[in-house]
Amino acid sequence: MKNNKSMNRLLSVIGVVFYTLLLSGCQNDDSVFTAATYPNNPDVFLDSFSGGLNYAAFSGTVPTAFQVDKKVTYNNTAQSMRFDVPNAGDRLGTYAGGAFFTHVGRDLTQYDALTFWVKATEAATIGAIGFGVDLGENKFQAGFSDLKVGTTWQKVIIPIPNPAALKNEKGLFYVSAGNQSGNGYSFWVDEVQFEKLGTIAHPQPSILNGENQNKFGFVGINTNVSNLQVLFNMPWGENKGVNVTPHYFTFISSKPEVASVDTKGVATIVGQGTTTITAKLGDITAKGSLTLTGTGVFVPAPTPNRAASRVISIFSDGYTNVPVEYYNGYWAPYQTTQSADFKINNDNVLNYTAFNFVGIQFANPVINASAMTHFHADIFIPGTLAAGATFKIQLVDFGADGVFGGGNDKNHTTTYTAPTLGGNRWISIDIPFSVMTGLTSRTSLAQIVFEGTNISNFYADNIYFYN
Repeated sequence: MKNNKSMNRLLSVIGVVFYTLLLSGCQNDDSVFTAATYPNNPDVFLDSFSGGLNYAAFSGTVPTAFQVDKKVTYNNTAQSMRFDVPNAGDRLGTYAGGAFFTHVGRDLTQYDALTFWVKATEAATIGAIGFGVDLGENKFQAGFSDLKVGTTWQKVIIPIPNPAALKNEKGLFYVSAGNQSGNGYSFWVDEVQFEKLGTIAHPQPSILNGENQNKFGFVGINTNVSNLQVLFNMPWGENKGVNVTPHYFTFISSKPEVASVDTKGVATIVGQGTTTITAKLGDITAKGSLTLTGTGVFVPAPTPNRAASRVISIFSDGYTNVPVEYYNGYWAPYQTTQSADFKINNDNVLNYTAFNFVGIQFANPVINASAMTHFHADIFIPGTLAAGATFKIQLVDFGADGVFGGGNDKNHTTTYTAPTLGGNRWISIDIPFSVMTGLTSRTSLAQIVFEGTNISNFYADNIYFYN
């Protein structure tokens, strides 16, 4: 298992198994009607667990992967935290990891970093490590991905993106690690604490990987402001990026009447026009922006009315779709097409952006369409159709062996131009198999390939074969 898989599991912490290691707590006096205050204890794990700390193993991990170790410690401390990453195929779990949290939050506003010491039995990469996973909203999660560790103790510093946000933080430490090329290993973590270092400088927040992106869509469509990071200048001079959650940022829409944006960075188009979504980390403006153009109320594709018994559906809410491996296989290195699929009024729509070509594959199993007579698809090209625009549809049959490139593949391409093509309207395409001279057989259909010239974006719906 690769380490980025453990990160994906971490971001959906469900079905956790709790292991309470030590419980002590602080309770507010309900008779005093003042604002609640929280302890500012910076300790997580020094010579032992700090008061009130609990541990929960993530779903899918080996439940016993975490242990307290008295033999291997940093600087001859009493004990350390040991994590035993399983080999591939371990019946008890696929990775090691969990969250250390408290039931009573802590005030961490006076600190600027989480620090700890770590080493492993071999050079390894820990998939995700940091703080802010509290088994609730995980609002202020922050940390590193793919942390490289060696066989000697090294100090790790994870900057706090905005200390002012951590007034009541319950998630004090988390870790998630998978095997190395199928092989398990062990690693130790010691002296985990929050510190005020004063040597972390020049935070540089960014959204959307620091890019200025442009998107457009209909009223009601949501767009996530993603790929958030804060770059810090570390004490040794290196610039290091910390992965963060949207709650650290304040998001701003230049025209809320066009699109609103919530605290989670979800922008919703509410009207026609153009707005720019930006963000701030405290008083610092983040690099990157999202310009959204609202094009009005969504008009869905025509509702299909052919009998389901005479249809083999690839993508449609009007029918039951056959198994599809992907609607965008992203065939590198030549494909540029990205997917921005959306759902509006319970209608799922494929949306292809940066379009040059894209493939839909349904080869497991292939489709026997010998009883079908036509191929159908509805497409919508936003905006005005560019001069010289072409749209091609290729159907591919993998042949009797049912695999691509087996020497017996067949295909046929149909090309459309204006006036069949047009902008800002749904175009219903129906291609008879009788004109597809390149398909001498259609018993092993497996791919649909769309290709375009001077078309950067289009929507697709109701893709199916019919009789």
